[in-house]
Amino acid sequence: MRLSIIVPCYNEELGISNLADQLNPVVEDLRKRYEVELVFVDDGSTDRTNELLHNYFIDKDNVKIVKHKKNMNLGAAMRTGFKNSSGDLIAALDSDCTYSPQLLKEMLEMMDEDTDIVTVSPYHPKGKVNNVPSYRIFLSKSVSSIYKILLGSNLHTYTAMVRIYRKDVVKNINFRSDTFLGITEIMIKSLTKGYRTKELPAELNVRKFGASKMKTLSVIKDHLGLISRITLHKIFRTEI
Repeated sequence: MRLSIIVPCYNEELGISNLADQLNPVVEDLRKRYEVELVFVDDGSTDRTNELLHNYFIDKDNVKIVKHKKNMNLGAAMRTGFKNSSGDLIAALDSDCTYSPQLLKEMLEMMDEDTDIVTVSPYHPKGKVNNVPSYRIFLSKSVSSIYKILLGSNLHTYTAMVRIYRKDVVKNINFRSDTFLGITEIMIKSLTKGYRTKELPAELNVRKFGASKMKTLSVIKDHLGLISRITLHKIFRTEI
């Protein structure tokens, strides 16, 4: 079975060596069971991110490095990653390693014939958050709780990017957000279309290298818009 791992990157030169140190051993282990390709999306970086990706990930036959001419944000980078992936299973991973790449192995163990998506879940009762700014956790937990109520879902986390999808999900879910909201939009639309999802309780850590690219006020506005679209969908059956 072929596994694609998408890693969006934007101005991450300080953390690329750490990413390589953590990800390369995982990929080596996964290649005992899967045909693995890495798909890096350089989202218009203006630092040495692209150069370092080429230096640290040199397996040309199984590595793709796709560069946006300008920064297009996370949702757009995910679309580019999906477009350039050939796997039967498609994983998404943060470049800052706030979720350990080791989690991919546990997630793949959970991906059975009755599962379409596996997602990490720091807000699961058995999950954990370490040293992440409290305002970010409050925002993320709050919107996840709202989505859980609106959708009548058992999921605890809707905002984590680290997931594994079956190819059919990626092919059939169209999400329009170019921002961080795209991650939540994928999950919401997958659930409304009946795709089956499992959560892996996971540990979310504060990033050690570089700075977060998330703009809090913009993210709040985006989530309010998506919540409104879900509400209209439930009342009038409009598209989300």
